[in-house]
Amino acid sequence: MSAADQRALIDDLPGDLMMWVLIVSELLVFGAGMLAFLAVRITDPAGFAEAQSHLHRTAAGINTLVLVTSGWLAALAVRDAEAGALARLRWRLVLAAGLGAVFLWLKAGEYADLAREGLSFDSHPFFTFHLLLTGFHAAHVAAGMILLLIVALPATPRATEAGAAFWHMVDLVWVLLFPVVYLI
Repeated sequence: MSAADQRALIDDLPGDLMMWVLIVSELLVFGAGMLAFLAVRITDPAGFAEAQSHLHRTAAGINTLVLVTSGWLAALAVRDAEAGALARLRWRLVLAAGLGAVFLWLKAGEYADLAREGLSFDSHPFFTFHLLLTGFHAAHVAAGMILLLIVALPATPRATEAGAAFWHMVDLVWVLLFPVVYLI
C-alpha cells in the first residue's frame, strides 16, 4: 500500500485519527479485563454464580436498551451534521447524553444496594471484577456525556463523528460487559 493510499485510508476515518487510537486502546483494556474476569471465574464457578445473583439483571438489561438508544441518537446526530441540521443535531446529542445520565443513575442504584448488603471489592473476586469493570465503564459514560455536550457546540461533522465514535465504543463495551458480567 502506497503512502498516498495509507493517507487516504486515514482521511476516510470518521472523526479524528487520535480518537480512533484512544478507542482501540480502550477496547484492548476492557477486553483484557473481561478475559481476566472469565479466567478467574473458571476457578470458582459456583462462587461467581452466587455473587452474580446479587446484581440487578433487569436494571442492567434496561441500561443496555438505554445505551443502545443513546448510540442510535448519536448516529442520527452524525447524519444531521452532514445535512447541516444543527438544531436537531444538538437536541439529539443532549438527549444521548441525558440517556447516559439515566444509565449512571441506574448503575448508582445497583452500587448502593451492593454497599447496603456489605458487598464490596474485597467480598469476593467477582465483586472486584464487577466493580472495576463496570466502574471503569461508568467513568467512560461520564466522559462520553461531557464529550457529546462539547461537540454539540461547534456541531461540525468531524467533531460530531469523533464524539459519536467514542460514544459507540462506550455502547460496544457495555454490550460486551452485560452478558459477561450479568448473564453468563
